[in-house]
Amino acid sequence: MRYMEVDPVRRTDPRLVLPGACSVVSLAVAYAGSQGLSSAPLTGRIAAFAQGPDYHAVIGERLQLLCEFLQEGEPGARSRWYVDTGPLLERDLAQQSGLGWCGKNTCLINSRTGSYLLLAEIVTDLLLAPTRPAEPHCGTCTRCLEACPTQALIAPNVLDARRCIAYLTIENRGPIPRALRPKTGRWIFGCDVCQEVCPWNRRPHPRDPELLSARADLRRPDLLELLGLDQAAFRRRFHGTAVQRAKREGLVRNVAVALGNSGEPAAVPALRRALTDPEPLVRGHVAWALARLAGHSVREELHAARRRESDPGVREEIDLALGDLHG
Repeated sequence: MRYMEVDPVRRTDPRLVLPGACSVVSLAVAYAGSQGLSSAPLTGRIAAFAQGPDYHAVIGERLQLLCEFLQEGEPGARSRWYVDTGPLLERDLAQQSGLGWCGKNTCLINSRTGSYLLLAEIVTDLLLAPTRPAEPHCGTCTRCLEACPTQALIAPNVLDARRCIAYLTIENRGPIPRALRPKTGRWIFGCDVCQEVCPWNRRPHPRDPELLSARADLRRPDLLELLGLDQAAFRRRFHGTAVQRAKREGLVRNVAVALGNSGEPAAVPALRRALTDPEPLVRGHVAWALARLAGHSVREELHAARRRESDPGVREEIDLALGDLHG
C-alpha cells in the first residue's frame, strides 16, 4: 500500500490537513459482527463491515451534519471530516481520544462495543477540551495471533499486511501468492477471523441497526454466481457497497481461490468455463483452482488452455498448476 508512504508528516500533524486546526473529534460506528462460516461449501465470506451499504457515504452524511452543527454553534469555525479517506492515523487518534485501545490484532477495541467499529474524524479549528487516552486491556490474551490463518499477526500489534487476507482480497491488485491461497479459505472480500476470536466480541453489543444493515445476498454470497459475473453485472450487483473497491477482476480472482478451497467438485464445470475469462488475473487463479479441485482429470484441459494463452503470467500459472499435478 504505497499510498501510505506518501507525505508521512502530513499524517501525523492535522494542522497540515486544516491550517489552524486545534482539535480532532474521533468518532466510531458499531456494526453487526461476523456470523461465522456457512456449512454450504459453495458460499463465500465477505467481511461484516462490507455486507451493507458503503460506509464511506453513509457515515459521511452524518459527519457533514455534525460539521454544520459545529458551525451553527460557533459561526466562522472551520472543520474537515474524513471516513477512512484522509491522511490521518485514525486508530492512534481514536485511542488518544479515549474511544478504545489498539488491540494485539491492530483493531481498535472498545470495552462496551467490542472491535466491530468503523472510525471517522473531524478536524476543527475549535479548541475543545481533551479526553483521556484509553488504556489497553488485552492482558495476556493472544487468541488473535494464534487464529490468523496466514500468520499475518507476527507479534502483538504488528501486522504484516502482505500476508493479511483483508489486504490480499481488497487492496492487492495482482496475484494472491500461491503459498497463501489455501489459507484464505472462502474469504472473498476482507477477513474477520481475528475479531471473531476476540473475547471482547463475545456478547452482543449496542449498534445502530439502520445505519449499516447487512444485505442478505452479501451474508452468504453464491460463489458460482459471482464467478460468472461480467463487468456490467458486477457493477449492478455491488453498486453502492464497499465491495466495489476490489473491482470485478479482483473479486472474481478471490472467488476462484475460494472455489479452489471449497473441496466441492460441483464447482469444476463453472471453473472450466472461466478458463476463458477476459481477465488474465482471473484465468491464472482459475487454473490453480481447477488443478486443486479436479486433479489429473483437467490435465488435458489445462494443456489446451496453455497452448492458446497469450498472457505470460497466465502461462506461468498454468505451468505451475500442471507441475502441482505431476508433483
